[in-house]
Amino acid sequence: MGKIKFTKTELKKQQDAKKQFERFLPTLQLKKQQLQLEVRQSIEKLERNERELAAFEEKLASFVELFGPEADAQFIRSLVAVNGVRRGELNIAGISVPTFEGVDFRPVKIDLIATDWYVDDAVEALKTAVSLREEHRVLEERCEMLNAELRSTSQRVNLFEKVKIPECRENIRRIGIMLGDANTSAVARSKIAKRKAGSAA
Repeated sequence: MGKIKFTKTELKKQQDAKKQFERFLPTLQLKKQQLQLEVRQSIEKLERNERELAAFEEKLASFVELFGPEADAQFIRSLVAVNGVRRGELNIAGISVPTFEGVDFRPVKIDLIATDWYVDDAVEALKTAVSLREEHRVLEERCEMLNAELRSTSQRVNLFEKVKIPECRENIRRIGIMLGDANTSAVARSKIAKRKAGSAA
């Protein structure tokens, strides 16, 4: 707690500061609640993505058994080339977080007669796995950003609730007491002065 002056000006300053903190606190609390909800939902999305990815990687493992030699696996991978990852932006509680829009794959023509029957399915499974991995990266980044913002907002809420507002209340109380005491002393001095003036006359 810093040094305070026991004046009416300081009293008004402390009262204004308290009002300002109390006005901003509900907004910060609402933001904190919104962020907590978003963090929970983002973690759920991330966990769902991880389950889907594990399922598709299991599916890919079964295709690998069909490929036989490593050359077949290389050939399948060569059919799945990423041109780019499409990302968007979403504003959540005043911060911009990334959204996963999809993966653009290089178009590849497959000779259906010259390739084995499972190649089409293997390519689709691999594309899905790649998309899920890219989505996982975006979801992780989003979770990190939301968690960082939640930590920062929680710190601000705690600062206002536990430090700033109680500090202002205590300062107002102390200044009020001092001003009250000063006022009482002034009244007492005035009465004594009047008595002295009355007895002198």
